[in-house]
Amino acid sequence: MLDKTKKDWFKSAVAYQIYPKSFQDTTGNGTGDLKGIIKRLDYLKKLGIDVIWLSPVCKSPQVDNGYDISDYRDIDPMYGSLDDMKELIKEGKKRGIGIMMDLVLNHSSNEHKWFKEAKTSRDNPYHDYYVWRDGTKDKAPNDMIACFGGSAWTWVDEVNQYYFHQFAPEQPDLNWENADLRREIYDMILFWMDLGVEGFRLDVIDQIAKEPDLKITNNGPKLHEFLRELSRETFQKGCLITVGEAWGADIERAKLYSNPDGSELSMVFQFKHILLDQGNEKWDLKPLSLVELKKTFADWQIALHNKGWNSLFLNNHDLPRTVSRWGNDKEYRVQSAKMLATMLHGMQGTPYIYQGEELGMTNIKLNIDDYKDLETLNMYKERKEKGYTHEDIMNSIYARGRDNARTPMQWDNSENAGFTTGTPWLSVNPNYKDINAEMALNDENSIFYYYQKLISLRKEYKIFVDGDFTLLEPEHGKLFIYSRKLDNNEMLVICNFGDDKTEYKLPNEWKNANVLIQNYNDIKTDVLRPWESMILYK
Repeated sequence: MLDKTKKDWFKSAVAYQIYPKSFQDTTGNGTGDLKGIIKRLDYLKKLGIDVIWLSPVCKSPQVDNGYDISDYRDIDPMYGSLDDMKELIKEGKKRGIGIMMDLVLNHSSNEHKWFKEAKTSRDNPYHDYYVWRDGTKDKAPNDMIACFGGSAWTWVDEVNQYYFHQFAPEQPDLNWENADLRREIYDMILFWMDLGVEGFRLDVIDQIAKEPDLKITNNGPKLHEFLRELSRETFQKGCLITVGEAWGADIERAKLYSNPDGSELSMVFQFKHILLDQGNEKWDLKPLSLVELKKTFADWQIALHNKGWNSLFLNNHDLPRTVSRWGNDKEYRVQSAKMLATMLHGMQGTPYIYQGEELGMTNIKLNIDDYKDLETLNMYKERKEKGYTHEDIMNSIYARGRDNARTPMQWDNSENAGFTTGTPWLSVNPNYKDINAEMALNDENSIFYYYQKLISLRKEYKIFVDGDFTLLEPEHGKLFIYSRKLDNNEMLVICNFGDDKTEYKLPNEWKNANVLIQNYNDIKTDVLRPWESMILYK
């Protein structure tokens, strides 16, 4: 078990993201719940993870899957009660597993009591908790577009003003310029810390310092001032793991976010590597360049060494399954899933495993009427109106849609994969009879046990946490090879990215090295087989 009394325990930790709606249902209503997570804690302990990143469970009208919070101090009834949350925290701690809550601090739900008060009068003290601008009913303050489409401004008759929302109209943006609002947020975070929460993931945190008059949404001028105050008033009062979602982060900004002095956050989620295989926008597809991928990872590994901290991830609730995206989810599903894990977990940073990643769960193909994701459905409508064919749109959804990650967890080969005894809120992937946790636990060569070993290696070998990084063969289009060094020890990570055999002569000095992990049963010193990977140590 990690010693979580140390400020930097997160550096040795491995996190596991749970999308509660799709993890485990205990009531038969087709939606996962907190008791379902409690039921599966022993499975997660066996895997070896240290903290659960819990996607939003606070009270919400669920316009955007819980990212529209109406009460920051209570649990949505669809997931259970506050007592269930307290039990989850307690039972997790017994197993050395902490809970990292997902907080949305850029906006609230329009059903939040603050906003209900705010829209009654300009003189109401809660009015200034949100971002308002004057205008006329038929002319918005400017032409800014919300992330989910449509105007970023919505008119309210009662106050003859527009409020600003970067996402859905039901998600009004909070005004961080208001000190009373900030105090309410800090007190709420301290409330959860007092209940034993061990960390926070902060949704779109780089957008809290928006300047809508200047059309600035992320990286606003006061962003880091706000974050330092937030950290000082809350996070620094404990030993927490904190990560901010920051699509607009570059390396220099990441050094501020994850400054080793702890003045802001532990780390950020940045998405430079995730954007490499898309065209001008998310739904436009292009082949992944391995050379670009390697360079991107290397830039962040080298620049943040001793100056910040990386988060390591390939999957989450907003992304398609990486084994389907960058691997081969058919004849080489197991090998490519293990290779991708090797590539990532050998680097410096805190790894995040998304539920089902340790099983090699894959993307799904549904009829358009069976998708639930608001972003996907809006895109389908917009592209149909622009003249795209149904087939082209569906191919983009199959490759990029967020519901790929949100299909229910595949526990066993019983009906609905053991997720629910009722009708699941989103279709279960039909391949659950061949890909499920029960089968994985009974197969010593499964992807699950490969992840288990990678996690244990991070705890055993200090080089995973502290070693420096050197990219080898940077221009090679098939091989991703890098070394890590710490004091007199060295580690070599070798990955063959693709379905083909690739010539590779293992350097003589590595031929007698210890094999920490490999995804084939033996090592050939002159060729790498499809999706082959290994980590050597000397």
